[in-house]
Amino acid sequence: MKQKKTTKIAGDIGIWSLMACALFVSCHGLKSNDADSTRPAEGQPVFSNFEYSGNDKIYDENPLTGGEFYSPILQGCYPDPSITRKGDDYYLVNSSFVMFPGVPIFHSKDLVNWKQIGHVLDRESQLKVGTAGISEGIYAPDIMYNPYNDTFYMITTQIASGIGNMVVKTKDPQKGNWTDPIKLNFGGIDPALFFDDDGKAYVVHNDAPDEGKELYQGHRVIKIWEYDVEKDQIIAGTSKIIVDGGVDITKKPIWIEAPHVYKKNGKYYLMCAEGGTGGNHSEVVFSSTNPMGPYVPAKTNPILSQRHLDKSRPNPVEWAGHADLVQTPEGEWYGVFLAVRPNEKKRVNTGRETFILPVDWSDEWPVFEGGMEPLKPSIHMPKGAKNEMNTGAYFENGNFTFIDKFEGKGLDLRWIALRGPRDKFVVEGKAGLIIKPFEVSIREQKPISALFYRQQHMVFTTEVEMNYTPRSESDLAGITCLQSEAFNYVFGVTKSGNDYYLVLERTEKGSAQVVAKEKLTESGKIRLRVHAEGDNYQFSYASIDSDYKNIGGTVSGDILSTDIAGGFTGSMIGLYSTSANDVKLLH
Repeated sequence: MKQKKTTKIAGDIGIWSLMACALFVSCHGLKSNDADSTRPAEGQPVFSNFEYSGNDKIYDENPLTGGEFYSPILQGCYPDPSITRKGDDYYLVNSSFVMFPGVPIFHSKDLVNWKQIGHVLDRESQLKVGTAGISEGIYAPDIMYNPYNDTFYMITTQIASGIGNMVVKTKDPQKGNWTDPIKLNFGGIDPALFFDDDGKAYVVHNDAPDEGKELYQGHRVIKIWEYDVEKDQIIAGTSKIIVDGGVDITKKPIWIEAPHVYKKNGKYYLMCAEGGTGGNHSEVVFSSTNPMGPYVPAKTNPILSQRHLDKSRPNPVEWAGHADLVQTPEGEWYGVFLAVRPNEKKRVNTGRETFILPVDWSDEWPVFEGGMEPLKPSIHMPKGAKNEMNTGAYFENGNFTFIDKFEGKGLDLRWIALRGPRDKFVVEGKAGLIIKPFEVSIREQKPISALFYRQQHMVFTTEVEMNYTPRSESDLAGITCLQSEAFNYVFGVTKSGNDYYLVLERTEKGSAQVVAKEKLTESGKIRLRVHAEGDNYQFSYASIDSDYKNIGGTVSGDILSTDIAGGFTGSMIGLYSTSANDVKLLH
C-alpha cells in the first residue's frame, strides 16, 4: 500500500482519525517504515527487465498455414492434462507437484487459443507441500463438470502431505474460489470422476492389486467406486477392480493408470495410460455396457503411442500418453495428452508437455488421428476456430518472446514458487521485483525464495537485470536453471572476504561444486543471461552498458534432464535469493 501525504487536517475529524491510526499501530505493532516496504532492505536483490526468448528450429522449418495450430499447446512442464467443457467453455488443468500455487487452469473457447485464468490450489489450506521433494505434491488432476448440480470438480492425489486423494469444487472456474480439500477414503493415485446420465457419480483410480496378488513389478489395477455427490465421498463397499494389469495381463503390462470414463451411444468407455510415463507410454481403451464393468479391451489397442517408432527419426516426440477426451458442441472429439520433445542427445529438459490431437470416434472405438504415427508440429483447427495464440491475448506457443519488466502490475500467472506462497518473499517495488532471501538453500526440501518460469524451448535465451549487494558469504542472488533440489545450476553474486564474486555452481545428486567464478570490481547493477542450445548451456554477465561475457564456457544441461535427474518435472529458470549460501569460495 502506498502512503498518501496529508496536506491539511481539519477539526475534530482529523484529530480522531490520527488517534484511531495511533491506536491501530499500537495494537498491531506496525512501524513507520512498513509503509515503504516496496524499497529493498540491505541484502535484498531487485530484479527487472526479465526476457525469455525461445527459438526452436522446428517452428522455423514448419511455419503455420491457414487452418493450422501448433501442438504442444502448452510448452514446458505442463504434464498430465485433463479437460472438460460447459457449453462452449473448455477448461484444462495440469499436474504441478510442489509448485505453488498449484494446478494451473486454462480456458479456451475453441481448443486452439488458451488463456491461463489462475490456479486451482492457490491457498496454503489447499496445498501442503512445504517439505516435499520436487516430484511429490500434486499428481494427475482431473477436472470434470457435473451438469446435474452445475458444479466443477477437480480431483487429484496430494502426495507427501497426509491428504492423499482429495477433491475441491467451484461453481465458476473463471472466478476461482475453489473449496478447501475434501479428503477421500481410498488409496492409490490418479482419481477421476464420471457423472452418468441418471445423475449417479463414480470414481475410477489406479491402485495396487489386493494384498498378496501382485504378480510382477509394475502390476497395478484400476478400481471403480460409486460416489455420493451430496456427501462428496465414495460409498463404502462399492469398490470393484475393472482392469487387472492392463490390456493383456499375460504380457505383464505395467503401470495402468490415469483412467477416465466416457459414455457414448449407451456404452461406457474406460481410457487409461499403460506402460509408464516414459519411453513405453501408451493410451488404451476398454468398453462395457455398465459403468461398473466388466470392461473389454479394444482389439485396436494402443490407440495412442510413439514407443514403436524409429528413435532416429527427425524431430521425435516421445512418451505420448496420459490422455483425456472432450467433445465439441459440434460433435467433434479431441484428446489432450502428455508427450516430450527430446533434444539432440535424447535428453528431456522441457519436461512433459500438453499436446492435442483430433479423435475419430465415427466407429465403435475412439482413435487418435495420427497418434500412432510420428507426431507433427501442427494440426488442423476445429471448425470455426481462428489461431490467435501469439497475438498477446493468449498463452503463446511456437517460437515467442515473453517479457516481464516487473513494473508493479502484479505477477504474471506463469511465475510460480516451490513449496510455499510467492507473497512470502516477493515484493513488487518501484524499481522492480524484490526477492527477500530466506535462510534456506536451493538444495533443501523447504520453501525457497525463488521465482520460477518454465523452460519451454530447447533453444532459448533468458536475460534479467539485477541490483544487489550481498552482505556476507552467506548471501547469494542471481538466476538458476533447476530440475530439482538435487540437480540444478546457480549463477549468482556473492561475497568472499571484502570482495564480490560472480559464481556458477553445479549441483548433481545434491552435491554442489563451483564450476567457475569471477571477481567483480563492484556490486550493484548487473545483467545475467543464460543461453541454451539443446544440451549446451552458457552463462554470461554484463554491466548495464557493456557486452556480455561468458564464464564457465559451455556446460552440459544433462542434470536438467528428466532422464538424468529422474522425477516428473521439467527444467525451470528461476530468480533466486538466499541468506544460506553454503558453497564457499577460497580467497
